[in-house]
Parts: sequence; structure tokens; C-alpha cells
Amino acid sequence: MAGNSFGTLFRFTTWGESHGPAIGVVVDGVPPRLPLSEPDIQQWLDKRKPGQSRYTTQRREADLVRIMSGTFDGVTTGTPIQLLIENTDQRSKDYRNIADRFRPGHADYTYWKKYGIRDYRGGGRASARETASRVAAGAIARKVLGTGVTIRGALVQIGPHAVDRGSWDWRATEENPFWCPDAAAALHWADYLDSVRKAGTSAGAVIEIVASGVPAGLGEPVYDKLDGDLARALMTINAVKGVEIGAGFAAAALSGEDNADEMRIEDGRVVFLSNHAGGILGGISTGQEIIARFAVKPTSSILRPMRTVDVEGNEVEIETHGRHDPCVGIRAVPVGEAMVACVLADHLLRYRAAGGDV
Repeated sequence: MAGNSFGTLFRFTTWGESHGPAIGVVVDGVPPRLPLSEPDIQQWLDKRKPGQSRYTTQRREADLVRIMSGTFDGVTTGTPIQLLIENTDQRSKDYRNIADRFRPGHADYTYWKKYGIRDYRGGGRASARETASRVAAGAIARKVLGTGVTIRGALVQIGPHAVDRGSWDWRATEENPFWCPDAAAALHWADYLDSVRKAGTSAGAVIEIVASGVPAGLGEPVYDKLDGDLARALMTINAVKGVEIGAGFAAAALSGEDNADEMRIEDGRVVFLSNHAGGILGGISTGQEIIARFAVKPTSSILRPMRTVDVEGNEVEIETHGRHDPCVGIRAVPVGEAMVACVLADHLLRYRAAGGDV
């Protein structure tokens, strides 16, 4: 199976399945002498791990990470870093009833058509369990970027219910189970998701990632544009069906003068009067905040019976059991942060390799 690695200079490869003994990642291209210990990685994994509220899957995984290689005396050595996360709360029996049936909305059918075999236990390699490995890689990417770059994510919409941007407060994202920057919206979402869960269905979401402190000059035109790589990175996250940078699709409704981010000089440096471009022009960072949003579809595993087919070509019904998120977008927030961190770290190293001074 190809396609398990991501990045150019900062490159990572994830491995493992949802119900296997462990998952993990190998990260290559990390410069030597960067301070790195397991707590540096664990703090980000703790943001993503399941079972932290009634609005996420109740699978109980500690997601404890172990550094297997690539460090010595608390710093990176410049060699590949292998990270291991054991699976400790699998319930494979929950999936026996779908061993020969394809779940609508999942990758069951496409994996079977491509490989002639599939791991039906929680989706195997296609499971969102794999994203824990990405978050671990993202923790290392943040070390490469340094403290001058801040990457924060927020849930800005669940189902049809969006936040009030006039009430945006980053501190609120740490005070509710949704990473929501609008405290009033978070209260409404709680009631909404309770009703969604009781109805045996699910809801989609939109996540916004903001990277501050990114220097100007990152990005490799024409085909390795920074926004192109960010879009690809975010589209590889499970259940993501759309990505936009800056104003995104809303830019189509703007006039040319409204969309253009005009520039002035303040204290001898260039400043932009707006940021519809999301901090990227011509595929290269401008030094403004980089803003990306991605849409996550409703969780495909729901309690309602649905029509499908089996491996013999029979038309059947299916009921999905097990522990599932009523809205997978909630735990996608730290995953989105991690993928943005990995792209920025990769392009920072590429910029330095080309003679850049940041």
C-alpha cells in the first residue's frame, strides 16, 4: 500500500490499524539537538484522545506515547524518530456482524475493491484511530517551528449551527468540550448533539486552523505552493470533504477591490489592511496569519439501519454497533493543528535549505 508517508524534508510515515496491537509513526528529517521528550508529545495527544466527554466515542485509550529511537539525553539526534502508541481498548466483536457487509459512507467497499481484502475491525487502516500518529508527528513539527509560531484550532460550526464571530474568544476553546471560541454557541451545541445522539444519527462540522508568527517566504511555487500543500494535508484527514484558505469560497462573492488585501507601510515594514488571502499569495506566505478551514462530514457509523450490499453481491441491511463519535469534527481539531504544523515545518526546512534566514 502506497501513500502512508507525507512531506518532503520533514517527512513522516504512519503505521498500524485501529484494532491491531499498536499504532505509530516514524518521523524523518528532524534537525539534531532539539529538546524532545515524551511529555512534549503527550500534551498534544491528550487533546485528541477519545472518551473525554459524552460527545465523543467512549473507547478508552490512554494514547501513551513511547519514543523508540531518534533521541539521546533528551535531544534529537538527527536520525529517524519512531513513536509507538499501544491500543488497549479494542472491541473487535462489535464489528463481526459487518465482516461481509459494506458500511455506507465508509471505505469498506473501496478497500475491498482495491486490495481484495479489508480489516473490518473498526475500519483497520482507514480508521480515524490513525490520526493519533499524525498528532504525534505534529508535536515534533512544533519543535521544529519553535515558540515563535503558534497554531490554534477551533470548531466553528456543527451541523447548520455556526459560531458568532463577534463573540470569538480563544480562551473559550479550553473551557468547553467542543474547542468552540463562542461560549454561547457551545451551550447550544451541547443540546443539539444530545438530540442528534438520541436520534441515533450524527452531525458534520467545520474546523478553522490559525497559524500566527509564520514568516514571509514559505512555499515552493508552482506545484508545491504552501496553500496547495495545506489543502492536501487537511484533505488527507478522515471524513474531510472540503478545504478553503482565507476567504475561500466566499471570495467568489466579493468584488476585486474588496477581495484584494491592500498594503501600506508602518514603521518601515509592509502591513496588509485585510487578510482575504489567508496569509498566502502565489503559494508563498505573506507573514500574516495563515487561516484554513475544513469541512468534516457526519459520522458514517450511526445506529439507524441502512441499505447496503455484501461481498456476495446481495442487497442487505446493516446496523452498525460499537462506540462512535456523534460528531467526528470535535476530535479533528487537534488533528488539523498537527497537519498544519507538519506542512509549515516542512516548508520552513525547505526555505532554510534554499538559503533562507529564518
